[in-house]
Amino acid sequence: MTRHFRSWIMAAASVAAMASASPAFAQDVTEISVQRFFGACDADFGTNTDVSKAVGECGIITSLINKFNADNPDIKATVTTVEWPGYDQLTAQFAAGDPPDIVTVHESALSDYQSKGLLLPLDELLATVGISPDSFTDAGRGGVTKEDKIYALPIDSWTMLYHINLGLFKQAGLLNADGTPILPTSVDELLAQAEQFKQKTGKPYFVQNLANETALFTRNLYTYLFQQDSDFFADPTKVKLNTPEAKKVFELYKAIFDKDYTTKNMDYGAAIQAFLAGEGGVQLNGTWVVGDYNASAATAGTALNSGGYAVYPYPQLFGGKKAQYADGHTWAVSNKDDRTPEQLAAIGKFLKFFADNDFEWSRTGHLPAFKAVLDSDAFKALPHRDTLAPIATLGTPLPSAVQRQFAIQDIIGEEMGAAVTGQKEVDAALTDAESRINELLANL
Repeated sequence: MTRHFRSWIMAAASVAAMASASPAFAQDVTEISVQRFFGACDADFGTNTDVSKAVGECGIITSLINKFNADNPDIKATVTTVEWPGYDQLTAQFAAGDPPDIVTVHESALSDYQSKGLLLPLDELLATVGISPDSFTDAGRGGVTKEDKIYALPIDSWTMLYHINLGLFKQAGLLNADGTPILPTSVDELLAQAEQFKQKTGKPYFVQNLANETALFTRNLYTYLFQQDSDFFADPTKVKLNTPEAKKVFELYKAIFDKDYTTKNMDYGAAIQAFLAGEGGVQLNGTWVVGDYNASAATAGTALNSGGYAVYPYPQLFGGKKAQYADGHTWAVSNKDDRTPEQLAAIGKFLKFFADNDFEWSRTGHLPAFKAVLDSDAFKALPHRDTLAPIATLGTPLPSAVQRQFAIQDIIGEEMGAAVTGQKEVDAALTDAESRINELLANL
C-alpha cells in the first residue's frame, strides 16, 4: 500500500469514527461526480430504484445509480450523461483539470488515459471493499489490466451479434426443422441465403446502420480478420491492413451493398426501428439491445412477436479460428490530487455496488464481468443466454497496447464505407486506411 493511499484510508477511518460519535456530523453528505454514456431515459426511469423493473442499458444503469444514492444517504453521486462515447468531452475535462470522479470508459480506450497517468490504479481501493481481480472473468481482467495494475472495474464484455427475425426467416425458407435459423458457414452461403431471402420476402437480408457510421464497419472487419488468423496488429504501434484478408472482407460487404442485400441510408436509430418493424431479416447490432428486443418479442402486435426473435454470434464465414471482435465497458476513476478521503471511500462503495449488481447489468444482454455471475443459474436462465454463451470464448479484443482505438475505428469505418458504397476503389481504401492509421500512431 502506498504512503499516499494509506493516509487516505486512515483519514477515512478517522472521519467514520467522528461521524459515529457526532449525529450532526453524520448527516454530512459526500459528493462524487459520475459521468456516463448509455443514453438518457429520465422520463421512464428517472426516479426508479427497483432495478428489476428496468429494461435496457439506459433504464438499468439509471435505476442502479438511483438505488445506490437511495441506499447510501451519506453519499450523493451526481450524474452527467454524455453522448456516446464521450471521449472528446472527457479529454477536454482532463485538459482543464476538472475530470469526473468516476467515468464509463471502454476497455479499448483505457490505454489512452492510463498511459498519460490520468487514471487511478484501483488495486488497493478495490481490496479495501473486498473486490479481488481473481473474481473477474478472464476477458474482464485482461481488459482492465495495464502494466500489471488494475485501472478500472470491468462491468461487462460485449460484442456484435446477428439479431434475427424468425418470422421472415421462415418465410424465406431459412429455418431448420426445430425452428432455429439456418446460418451461413461461408461467404458463398451467406450471399446465396441473402439472395434467397430477398427473393422470398422482397426485403433485404441485413438491416444495417450505414449512414454516418464507422463503428459497425470496423467491428465487422475485425471479426472477419480474426477468423482468417490475420495478426494485423502484431506491432501495436503499426497496423497492416493492405492485405488479402482485409480485401476479402471489404469485397464481401461491397457485394452485400451492391446486390441490395442490406438496408441503406439508415442511421443507428433508424436501423433499430426498421428491424423492430420487420423490414429485414438480420440486424447487426450489439449485446446491449438483447434485453430490449426480447421485450419487444414478448409484446403482442410487434413484428418480432408475430414470428419470434433469436440472437446468435456472427457466423463463421472463413476457415480460420473461431473468433469475433469484443470489447467491454468499465468504470474508471480519474487521478485527482485534491480528492478527499471521504470521496475516495465513497468511490469504493460505488464500485462495490456495481460489482454486487453485475447480474442486473447483465440483463442488458452483455456478458458479465464476474465469474460468479457468468456461472450462475440466474444468468443462464435469462433469455437467449444459451446461444450467447460461446461469446465467452469467442470474444477477441485488439491488443491492449494499441492506443487511439476509437480514432482508428473512425478511420477504418470511413475508408471501408467509401469502398462499400463505391466512392473509392477497395485497394485504394485499404491503402489509405493503413497509411492514415500508421500516421496517427506515429504521432502519439
